Amino acid sequence: MSDLSEFVKAYDVRGTVPDQLNERVAEALGAAFAQLLLSEAQAPHAQGSETPAPPEAVVTAYDMRESSPGLAAAFGAGVRAHGLDVIDAGLGSTDLLYYASGALGLPGAMFTASHNPARYNGIKLCRSAARPIGQDTGLREIRDRAQAIIDGRAEPVGEARGAVQRRDLLADYAAYLRGLVDLTGIRPLRVVIDAGNGMAGHTVPAVLGDAVLPALPLTIVGMYFELDGSFPNHEANPLEPANLVDLQKAVREHDADLGLAFDGDADRCFVVDADGEPVSPSAVTALVAARELDRHPGGTVIHNLITSSAVPEIVRERGGVPVRTRVGHSFIKAEMARTGAVFGGEHSAHYYFRDFWNADTGMLAAMHVLAALGGQERSLAEVARAYERYFASGEINSTVTDQRAKLAEVRSSYVGHEIDELDGLTVRFPDGAWINLRPSNTEPLLRLNVEGPTAERMRALRDEVLAAVRR
Repeated sequence: MSDLSEFVKAYDVRGTVPDQLNERVAEALGAAFAQLLLSEAQAPHAQGSETPAPPEAVVTAYDMRESSPGLAAAFGAGVRAHGLDVIDAGLGSTDLLYYASGALGLPGAMFTASHNPARYNGIKLCRSAARPIGQDTGLREIRDRAQAIIDGRAEPVGEARGAVQRRDLLADYAAYLRGLVDLTGIRPLRVVIDAGNGMAGHTVPAVLGDAVLPALPLTIVGMYFELDGSFPNHEANPLEPANLVDLQKAVREHDADLGLAFDGDADRCFVVDADGEPVSPSAVTALVAARELDRHPGGTVIHNLITSSAVPEIVRERGGVPVRTRVGHSFIKAEMARTGAVFGGEHSAHYYFRDFWNADTGMLAAMHVLAALGGQERSLAEVARAYERYFASGEINSTVTDQRAKLAEVRSSYVGHEIDELDGLTVRFPDGAWINLRPSNTEPLLRLNVEGPTAERMRALRDEVLAAVRR
């Protein structure tokens, strides 16, 4: 019997198939999702607040994993048992699902395990207009309702009463993105794109190629575009340097202007320059922020606390307002909504846009990079240099049993320096260097990020903190 608390995480559902996540569990989660949506529409609300109208349907999409279509169908059966229809968008990326939720004004469910290995699958849920659902905003209640169904403490899922409508939204999604960033007038670019056998193999030809819309001045060299949830070439996780090696080699071999790598559900995009050198997500965040501030002068830009200090510096220089948040998409999206921010970026290559219902889309970030590069004659390395001012360690994990005690020990070493505890422990130094040490929500790990004004300073500070953490 499945214990949902083991794999219903802070932001989504992510478990192994079929021992944790299977069609019976998916059906119960679908029923629980429908129950939550309907109960919210019926609940009394504070005077003056708007009561949400009950949804008529839920939109679903799924990735290329073998188990995804069956899980989506089972989830849909649970939804339909409560009288709601299902709009089945079929194969899609996570940002295609967010587009569908925003454009159709419907709650949604995306079936994907993103960058996780083949044995995993998962579900990302949102309310209408791509509004996020996490443990503190409904996911815990969905988990508990579904657990009661599975355990026999609640009524079993009944017969489906709602209908299923199949709807192909790929062309609409592509046209919407093309309308946000105009690439028609850029100089010709050669781009190597590593889809990692994930959903970018489905969406890139539609958005950047000529599969459904007129051709752009791009020569695309595609790698691993075949949809294959067994990931025969490498894991679809570009955050790991080993998974970028093939792209880096191909960029150099094809004399390309840049390379793009997407994760499994194509909601994240990583960038390498013509030499195959990675462009940091912080630099991409600053670049896109500058472009969005050109369109929306004085706008707010959200960044998490372990993006480079260059990001808030550049936002201020461009006349914008930087706002710092904790790590995690639920915090970014909440601040996007609260502040009306035009853009948000994370160190993990998640990029969020007000023009995209505050949701994250790797494809739109890639289009901004292409537009910035193609709108002038310099190389990407030269363009990126203006946005890379510091030296970063990247995230380093250490296994620590008593995370709280270790954080307190490290904190005591830096008394007298600027300290904040928005998310773990952040210490800032007069020369601009900083450290952040924060606990994992799901594992006995402490995660360290360090940035310094020179590589030597960063490495010395990194080694100093690691020695204390691993002592």
